[in-house]
Parts: sequence; C-alpha cells; structure tokens
Amino acid sequence: MLKDFGYTYEAFLATRPKDKSLGTDEEWAWSTEALREALIRRGVDYKVDEGGGAFYAPKIDIKLYDALGRGWQGPTVQVDLNLPKRFGVTYVGTDGKEHEVAIVHRAILGSLERFVGGLIEHVGGEFPLWLAPEQVRVLSISEPSAQYATHVRDLLKRAGLRATADLSADKIGAKVRLAETEKIPFMLVVGERDATAGVVSPRRHKGKPEGTCTVEEFIARAEAEIAAKKRPEAAAPPQA
Repeated sequence: MLKDFGYTYEAFLATRPKDKSLGTDEEWAWSTEALREALIRRGVDYKVDEGGGAFYAPKIDIKLYDALGRGWQGPTVQVDLNLPKRFGVTYVGTDGKEHEVAIVHRAILGSLERFVGGLIEHVGGEFPLWLAPEQVRVLSISEPSAQYATHVRDLLKRAGLRATADLSADKIGAKVRLAETEKIPFMLVVGERDATAGVVSPRRHKGKPEGTCTVEEFIARAEAEIAAKKRPEAAAPPQA
C-alpha cells in the first residue's frame, strides 16, 4: 500500500518504555515476542526501537520516507494486554473456561489527517492519475466546441473517470495555465475540428500536446495507467 503511494518504508519493533508502563514483565515479553514472530513470518526486515512502545503495549511501527527523505510514523500494530483486564473482556475457550483476550490495535494509515497532509507534500500536490481528485479536465477552444466538450466529459464520467469541463469564455492558453496551476493530471483540448472528427487532443500536466486520439482510445489509456497505479519515484530511506 505504501509503495502505491510512492513511499519507501522501514519497520520497527518498539519495546517497553523504561520510565512508565502498565502490565507485568511476563505480559510484555509475551506480546513483544508475538509481534517479533509476526514480522519474521511475514519476512519483514525490522529494527528494534528500544523503549519506543506505548505505555500499555509494544508495537510494530512503520516509518515511511517522503520525497525529502524525512521519516514519518505511518501504520502501527500493537498488542494490548492491559485494556482487556481493565474492561474485563474475556471469551470462553474450547475447554469451557473463560480466558482473557488480547486486543490488537491496528492503524493502516496512522493519523488520517497527517497521512493526507504528508502525501500532499510528498507529491508536491501532483497526484498520480489514479489518486487525483480531478483526473481529467476537458478544455473547449471556442463556444461552438463547448457542447462537444460537455459530451466528452460525460463519456469520461460514464467510464468512471473523475472529469470536469472548462467551458468558460477564456482563451485556451488561460485554461491550460489554470489546469497546470491546479496540477490536473490530464487536459483534453477540443475544438470545432475535433468535434467534427470525434477526437480529443490529450496533454499531460507539465507535458506538451500529444496529437489527437479518439475518446475511447484515451479512456483505455487512462484505465490502464490507473490499473497499474503508476506512481512517482519513492524516496530512499536515509543510510544508517
């Protein structure tokens, strides 16, 4: 998942804090070893973060690295043996007796707000096509081509693409500049000749006009890129 977002990452096994923690030595040893075994079974290389666990549980911390090489806490998995005691959470085993449960806290993205904020900074606001809120913007060259631009936008939306159309009276240069400023992954420029021929002129963000193709050809191209989750180059973790 993190690679889909363009990140490299490292895993850390965070152990019992030295200053303050809840639970017995045996509980911490058992839960820490459970996490260690999970990492080993998954074949995940990891480092040990001595004393980096929560006060109530050890954890697996995933640190992701952004485009500037900075590390951020992301996904985390914790084995909590304290809360089941505090809330009296038990289950009846196959032996007919009550047993305490082990609670596993798992955060896939970590803090959602922090993850989204970090991702925006990581890609510089230039989301890959599969992730961009607005994937394609259709730009009409003139008023007579506005109806065709609307038709193209509707075809794109019907195909599941997040598309809009700029039908304003601005000149095409201004429309392109606005789409570039807003970092829209694809622009489709259409004029009267394009409407007559039933084609569009794609232009990628920061790219040049690519000639013409049919709407169906562009949709197939976009769908292939989305399916592949083409992403920016990931930053390498800093050397130890």
